[in-house]
Amino acid sequence: MRSQQSRVGRRSRSRPWSARSAGALLVLFAVSVLVFAATEAAPGDAATARLGPQASAESVAELRTQLGLDRPAPLRYLDWLGHAVRGDFGASYASGRPVGELIADRFGNSLVLGLAATAVLVPLAVGLGLWAGLRAGRRGDRIVSGTALGMAAVPEFVTGALLMAVFAAGLGWLPAVSLLGAGQGPLDEPSVLVLPVLTLVSVCLAQNLRLVRAGVAEAARSPAVEAARLNGVPEGRVALRYVLPAGLGPAVPVLARSTAYLLGGALVAESLFGYPGIAALLVDATAARDVPVVQAVALLGAAVAVTANLVADLAVPLLDPVQRWAR
Repeated sequence: MRSQQSRVGRRSRSRPWSARSAGALLVLFAVSVLVFAATEAAPGDAATARLGPQASAESVAELRTQLGLDRPAPLRYLDWLGHAVRGDFGASYASGRPVGELIADRFGNSLVLGLAATAVLVPLAVGLGLWAGLRAGRRGDRIVSGTALGMAAVPEFVTGALLMAVFAAGLGWLPAVSLLGAGQGPLDEPSVLVLPVLTLVSVCLAQNLRLVRAGVAEAARSPAVEAARLNGVPEGRVALRYVLPAGLGPAVPVLARSTAYLLGGALVAESLFGYPGIAALLVDATAARDVPVVQAVALLGAAVAVTANLVADLAVPLLDPVQRWAR
């Protein structure tokens, strides 16, 4: 009987994983259709963008044939999707280089920037949210919550411009632009990361901090926490063992989306500081009508976001004290 119950329990736990994985794949498929349709609906094409407005109709038609743009859109979509599943996004219309190489050159820079911003964001959001939530209604909570609300009201480009004016133009402590020399990576010049990281963190911190704070404040008033305190459990253990896991539950999905935003390349921050990341590649490819690059970057960003949300969906039940103790 017990073995039968355990098998039922395993099946019940496996269904959410399989269902969420299937849902994630379905979302990626829908995104691929939308990305392809959007690039098709855009005015002009790569042939006209490469040859310019003065090119003859014959030369444009010849180049369109060479690039395969004269084939029906459904056939081109199926061909593109079949190659994309295998990791082959074709060659850039603008440079002729494999799209995978172009993305690899830039994605590493965006990954370093995103990981650095995440390493700052998560401890700050969780730490300050926990501290303010345990002091709900007090002066410290009002100061932290008010500051977070003010940060949320400032647009990203304004924050970046202010940081540049103060720390680069005013004090001269940091470079105003995050340009890298040939063969250099961002870790070779860590100073170029500081202002973009601070700009990205300012965008994501306020919402995540407030969600953690609200969850912690609610969890701190729960009967389980009150019972733990009445039983003499030290306050520090109550905060870390009981309050924080329950308080993180509502914030994890939003924190996952913020992480996906940071890892996927933040367009405004990279453009503002001239950082050579994936977002800058997307801007250049869009201007040149380099469709394979645009499609690949968009699909990669969607894959990062879907994966982050899938991990968050699976992590939330683990943070639920009831479900965790039941196991």
